[in-house]
Amino acid sequence: MDGHLLPQPAATGADADLSKATAQWIDRDTVAWRGTVAEANHYALACSPEGDIAYEKGDLTGDVHLIRLTPGTLSDAQKAAWPHLAAYGALKVDPRDAGLVRDALRGQVVAIERGPSGALLTATGVQIPGVLDDLYAGAARVPLGPTGRGGLAVWAPTARKVELALYDGPEGGRRTVHKMRRDDATGVWSIDGPAAWKGRYYTYLVTVYAPAAGKIVTNEVTDPYSLSVSAGSGRSRIVDLDDPSLRPEGWTGLKKPPAVRQDRASIYELHVRDFSASDTTVPEAERGTYKAFTRTGSAGMTELRSLAEDGLTHLHLLPVFDFATVPDRKADRTEPACDLAALPPDSDRQQACVAETAANDSFNWGYDPLHYTVPEGSYATDPDKRIKEFREMVAALNGAGLRVVMDVVYNHTHAAGQDPASVLDRVVPGYYHRLMDDGTVAASTCCANTAPEHAMMGRLVVDSIVTWARAYKVDGFRFDLMGHHPKANILAVRKALDALTPAEDGVDGTSIILYGEGWNFGEVAGNARFEQATQATMAGTGIGTFSDRLRDAVRGGTPFDADPGVQGLGSGLADSAPDGRLAHYEDLVKLGLAGNLRDFTFTGSSGTPVKGAEVDYNGSPAGYAAEPGDTVTYVDAHDNETLFDALAYKLPKDTPMADRVRMQTLSLATVLLGQGTAFVHAGSERLRSKSLDRNSYDSGDWFNRLLWDCGQGNGFGGGLPPARDNEARWPYARPLLADPALKPDRAAIGAARARFGELLRIRYSSLAFSLGSAAEIGRRVSFPPSGTPGVIVMRIDAAGADPASTAIYVVFNATGRTAVSAVPALKGARVAPHPVQAASADPVARQASADPATGTLTVPARTVGVFLEAS
Repeated sequence: MDGHLLPQPAATGADADLSKATAQWIDRDTVAWRGTVAEANHYALACSPEGDIAYEKGDLTGDVHLIRLTPGTLSDAQKAAWPHLAAYGALKVDPRDAGLVRDALRGQVVAIERGPSGALLTATGVQIPGVLDDLYAGAARVPLGPTGRGGLAVWAPTARKVELALYDGPEGGRRTVHKMRRDDATGVWSIDGPAAWKGRYYTYLVTVYAPAAGKIVTNEVTDPYSLSVSAGSGRSRIVDLDDPSLRPEGWTGLKKPPAVRQDRASIYELHVRDFSASDTTVPEAERGTYKAFTRTGSAGMTELRSLAEDGLTHLHLLPVFDFATVPDRKADRTEPACDLAALPPDSDRQQACVAETAANDSFNWGYDPLHYTVPEGSYATDPDKRIKEFREMVAALNGAGLRVVMDVVYNHTHAAGQDPASVLDRVVPGYYHRLMDDGTVAASTCCANTAPEHAMMGRLVVDSIVTWARAYKVDGFRFDLMGHHPKANILAVRKALDALTPAEDGVDGTSIILYGEGWNFGEVAGNARFEQATQATMAGTGIGTFSDRLRDAVRGGTPFDADPGVQGLGSGLADSAPDGRLAHYEDLVKLGLAGNLRDFTFTGSSGTPVKGAEVDYNGSPAGYAAEPGDTVTYVDAHDNETLFDALAYKLPKDTPMADRVRMQTLSLATVLLGQGTAFVHAGSERLRSKSLDRNSYDSGDWFNRLLWDCGQGNGFGGGLPPARDNEARWPYARPLLADPALKPDRAAIGAARARFGELLRIRYSSLAFSLGSAAEIGRRVSFPPSGTPGVIVMRIDAAGADPASTAIYVVFNATGRTAVSAVPALKGARVAPHPVQAASADPVARQASADPATGTLTVPARTVGVFLEAS
């Protein structure tokens, strides 16, 4: 057949919107049709290699060719693979037109429905990821990006033409254009270049139909598999990551701190710029950069070494891949011009001044990816040195005793469509991002959601992670909004890492830890499109998810409460009028201390045995983990208010600073002395404040200050937090920020840091705090009744796990009164405070005591007591 559309009667009121894409081509044979497929009507795919199909006066115009469709049904297998389309109708590609499919996908495709008379009833764009995955499955095995020497390859199956633009330099300069060859079986375009191309800058010229433009365009775009880019990210660069010039001295034989099992890890979440931007012991040119981590004598590195000596195992870096929102060159950035330190502590002028330059200053969290496998340029002293300086940072942190975790954000990109900052979508339009039923890009994660359920996006995730592990020796990865990934994708990452060996790859992939945000929301919620990588589904995989259960119970309420003063176990609820929540919060904390295991059984607040999965958390099971490595326990992170700021909102305003320090320590103790991975936001150990900012992603260096000198304060009273996300809370914030009693002095900050160190040393003094399995936790961890609301007693059978004791008792006294807890099993036992506690610099903590004659444990107000029972 010639495939040309014959003249048809004009339609009146046809449902024709070519800017939308409500039909979905899910494999080479099947189009899923939103709505009912009528046997009497006629269906087809209208295709145009020129991309010029339009709707005018009731019908289609343009260079239209047809692929005939016949009514069919979705198979059970198709419904399982595409559950959100299970109610759709099905149209089958006429076998006579099967040979037209590949060519059709390299142009514009419109799905049409005509009535029995031939009148146009419906015309809509078509979503094509499914059919691309079906037709080009072989692409998953083809190397992409720089492939060695000067070779390059890019997957662009829908492109009509791809050329390589080669440049002499990062900007301007001479350009030569080189043809690339297409492999029709895989959709990969490639070119073999000479070794002399190494170091050259390049882009791809991709001629393709772009739905966002509604026409055939030629996009000049960087390589999705870039390993290096120019300053400003406008051009990719051909590099060999094994080039000795890109390696710091000793890189090949880099010695790492000992690996620890995931449930034994303690993680310190840090932003690269926060680490040194305010550290005057770092040379000014190196502040806020990778290079600052190599200054072994700086205040920041001295503190990181001290934390490692106390027991800290991992340093988690917020995004350090190439992101969009900070100019790479310092000369292109603008910082606030105000004297922020001179302004009143409750003024709104600080935030206004910071907002004026926020778009072009040096600060952003970085959750807006451009190139997933390139280090961020603004963190380098020179963007062209980013690869080597990143490696120097990793080596320096390993040398300080810390393994390094990267925060990775494969769930969205900074932009989609024809935006200049859109990389993936300008190479294969409509493929890499998740589309809604009407073809618009999903944005439930705040930006353009990617679709790791599509084969080549899922592959990009795996390939990128493996590159960071092999080429940069990264020791762990934290997945942002991991619940928007398929579980299968995250398990594929785990499998790929486990295959890395020191002999072949220079790293032991099995020692690399994985964890992420297993939140369940958006268009994928409830496994609507695939089995998600959420808290519940990742149970038993050894890949951790953050537990919001203990967090909310300790802090009180949720991060989304209109009233930030809602109290929890760690924020004064035990001293408030009982309202029924305290007992439930105690259940959540006990469960969290036991690894948040779904099958862990303990005596709940009802007085009867209860399993973790039977405890309620906002209508869901509180206990979801199968093993302790499934759980990442925390009470604060970069999101939401810091722990100190949350306590400022929640504790009575007249609470003395010494008691605030104790409640900070008690809250952190629920993280560090429980089973599972312990996670702490940088600075929590020193009362870090962001002046009550609940979302400091673009709040500049000022609100994100991390001050290593205790005499500099903790950041509280730096002005009202930015109006963008905090203005509704200003009435609560203003009187707090104005109160000088809420600003901790050197002694208070020093005390908080000392108590944190003691908690770390206690955690790592015994394997009993990391029992390693649900079976051992179920057998060894219990919660004797304390006899006092707001007091939790935990017992860990330490026989065989701790040579110094047969049992460990931990008493969390969140009340404002001394707690005396009777434990009958301790009558006549040899029990005494833990040696670290007995030697504490805190005279109050040293008052914790045990009386074997009565079997009682006495712990001062707002204090954690740790006791050892000897055999």
